[in-house]
Amino acid sequence: MSTLDAENLFTGPIGEEYGMLRLICPNAAKLASRLGQYVGGWRTPGPQPEHLKVLEIGCGTGVSALPLLSCRDDLQLLALDSSAKMLDQAKLNLARWVDSGRVAFVEADALECLKAQEAASFDVVASNYATHNFLDDYRQKVVEEIFRVLKPGGLFLNGDRFAIDDPAEHLKLTQSEVRHWFKTFAALNRYDLLEDWVVHLFSDESPEHIMYFSPGLERLRGAGFDPVRVEYREGVDTLVAAFKPAR
Repeated sequence: MSTLDAENLFTGPIGEEYGMLRLICPNAAKLASRLGQYVGGWRTPGPQPEHLKVLEIGCGTGVSALPLLSCRDDLQLLALDSSAKMLDQAKLNLARWVDSGRVAFVEADALECLKAQEAASFDVVASNYATHNFLDDYRQKVVEEIFRVLKPGGLFLNGDRFAIDDPAEHLKLTQSEVRHWFKTFAALNRYDLLEDWVVHLFSDESPEHIMYFSPGLERLRGAGFDPVRVEYREGVDTLVAAFKPAR
């Protein structure tokens, strides 16, 4: 099954103008920055490898890849996305690192790409604003594959929308978010993109997609990650660090 059960909106107008995310959700850029800062200060257990091998799931236009590549010179990045339009933008935005050979791009389904990787082959798997787009059963398989491809002691760092466990509180926050979208897009006279983002939000909030906070953390622990730490949370926007035990 693909990441979305219907149309992948990131192949359409949203994908072409994904930079709008910075306006409608400033925390996305904040989480991307924190992703880079965390990896920049993190060290693998035991002897340090010559190159820190990182896989990014859902790299989009390079919003998170940029701070990852900037955070340390020994980082080698495999950047994955299923949208060719997003990857085209990422290649332009990350041209400096493309030229130096520090980043490679893969256009593929996330789960299929993970399955194609060797076990214990990455030091870090990172993702920002990607896994909440997955169907819940697909997300479970992705988490299991992330655990498999990480080296012992490896890190899964996920910045994403983790819904508030209390549905009433989550609804209140979502309503506030949508009001902000209307004001933002109206000021830009971009009702075309507003329509696409609202349709996408309906997918994110559907029962088969929505990623609640506590069950999301328990899923990581159930896959074998220990410890699982919340490094940042503001509303639904959350940065989670999950570690594959070194032994």
